Amino acid sequence: MPDNPSTVWCLLGKKAGDNTQVRALATALGALLDVVIEEKHIVARPWELLTHLALQVTLAGIDTAESSPLAAPWPDLVITAGRRNEPVARWIQQQAGGTTRLVHLGRPWAPLDCWDLIVTTPQYFLPQQANILHNTLPLHSVQPEQRAAAAAHWQPRWQHLPRPWIAVLVGGDSGRYVLTPGKGARLGVLASQLAGASGGSLLVTDSPRTPADAVSALQAHVAAPHFVHRCAQTQDNPYQGMLALADVFIVTGESMSMLAEAADTGRGLFIFDPGDGATPWWQLPHAWRYKPLSFRAAMAFGPQRMRRDIGRIQGALVASGRARWLEEKSVLHDWEAAPMASAGNDAAAELTRSAVALRQLLIQR
Repeated sequence: MPDNPSTVWCLLGKKAGDNTQVRALATALGALLDVVIEEKHIVARPWELLTHLALQVTLAGIDTAESSPLAAPWPDLVITAGRRNEPVARWIQQQAGGTTRLVHLGRPWAPLDCWDLIVTTPQYFLPQQANILHNTLPLHSVQPEQRAAAAAHWQPRWQHLPRPWIAVLVGGDSGRYVLTPGKGARLGVLASQLAGASGGSLLVTDSPRTPADAVSALQAHVAAPHFVHRCAQTQDNPYQGMLALADVFIVTGESMSMLAEAADTGRGLFIFDPGDGATPWWQLPHAWRYKPLSFRAAMAFGPQRMRRDIGRIQGALVASGRARWLEEKSVLHDWEAAPMASAGNDAAAELTRSAVALRQLLIQR
């Protein structure tokens, strides 16, 4: 390995959860090794899915004018997550003459052997092999100083609300899951019932991918003392404050990153099911949208390793006692149940283990 610090490029896209994982891993690597970390923001074009179906090594799927410059000197390591940045990572490696190491978080579309390391989680069904590291939940880092500052900022704004404070973390559309106004309304009703049963209040935040009509329906059905934040209306995001201060969490079940961060607090966690139950998908108007259709096409026509079942992570959290489902029974009967099992240091241990694997990649160069 050269004496000079290695250069690490973090490819960031539109999904906050993917970016959180990439940044967390890069930061953890920096704690183990002298590296220079650069963030490259990638803006995908509307037709980027076509380039991924062809598995091409190309920049055709991105808007190069709007994205960060990609030019030599090329990095020693690239960390990426999600479908959209895969061809970019492989293109960078190609320009570098094959010397750049590639690390992917999640489940890649390109063949598994294209990657020096894949850090994955159970919903992706990836095999056991030398270049795949299996974790239980998506990576994230806890920065005590940042969280303490967020707590100091938000606590005075919420102190008039009765406790317990129940944080409602709302995701959005993902794969086959579509957060409709009807589901938003149901979430508002169930969350309000939970607050009523406990005598507490709701701290609600959506995310950049939350459909506006769904969060409006949720807000219209909140019948408890509450605070509501909408990302489209203000940039003063209370998310870290909620992680620091909330007594209990409700998280929409399609968001693996928010589930991981809430579970890692060791406090109460309820999962709201954003699925459609037993109704056949073709009978649901919202299932004919581009995202759920493209997801089903990938699942039907892609290779076996393209399968994804988020229910595997949801089920594991519930089975281990780290979460309960948010349903009528839970809000009426389970509120006084014993505290849920703490996540302990599992998240920190998995992050460190993943960073050690990246360190080994650089040492071996």
